[in-house]
Amino acid sequence: IRLSGISWKTYETLLEELSDRRLRLTYNRGNLEIMAPSPEHELSKKLMGRFVETLAEETDVQIYPLGSTTLKRTKLSGAEPDECFYIHRIAAVQGKKRLDLAEDPAPDLVLEIDITSSSQNRLQVYADMGVAEVWIYDGESLVIKQLQYDSYLNAQTSQFFPNLPIPDIAKFLQQATTMDYLELVKAFRSWVKSQIGQ
Repeated sequence: IRLSGISWKTYETLLEELSDRRLRLTYNRGNLEIMAPSPEHELSKKLMGRFVETLAEETDVQIYPLGSTTLKRTKLSGAEPDECFYIHRIAAVQGKKRLDLAEDPAPDLVLEIDITSSSQNRLQVYADMGVAEVWIYDGESLVIKQLQYDSYLNAQTSQFFPNLPIPDIAKFLQQATTMDYLELVKAFRSWVKSQIGQ
C-alpha cells in the first residue's frame, strides 16, 4: 500500500501502533509505503542474512547485525530494511538500545528482497541516511548498489567483501525452496572457502 500526504507524526504513531505486527513501513518526505512480507520474501531475507554472516566468518570481517531495525531521520524519512549490518562503523553503535541517525551513523550494508515489491522507493531513504551499500535480490539476480554522493550506482564487487563475486550468491538463493536450509548454508560455506582459497 502506498499513501501520500502523510505527516511524520502519523508515521511515528503507525510505527508504535503496528510494532507487534509483521508489517513493514517506509516513509519518505510525506509518502508512506506499507508492506506485508510473504513466506518467500522471509525465507530469502533470512538466507541472505545468514550468507552475509557466513561471508564475514570465513573472511574474518567483523559485523554487527541489526536485522530489520527501524532507521529514522526525523521528519524526513524512515525505513525497516530486510537486514542491515554495521561493518566499518560498529564502535559507534555497538550496545546502543536505540539509534538516532541525527547522531549515529547509518548501517554500512543493507539487504533488500524485491520478490513481491520493489525497494526502489527505499533507495532514496537509504541514500539520505548514508547507507554505503545496498544488496538487492529480486528472485533471479543479486545487484550491488554503492552510494556515490547522494545516489546509488551499480557495482560488480562489494567494498566489504571485495575479493568475492557477490552477484553469484543469487544461484544459492534460488535454491532456497528446493534444498534443505542447513545443507544450502553448508554448500554456500564450501563455495566461499573455494573462492578465498581455503
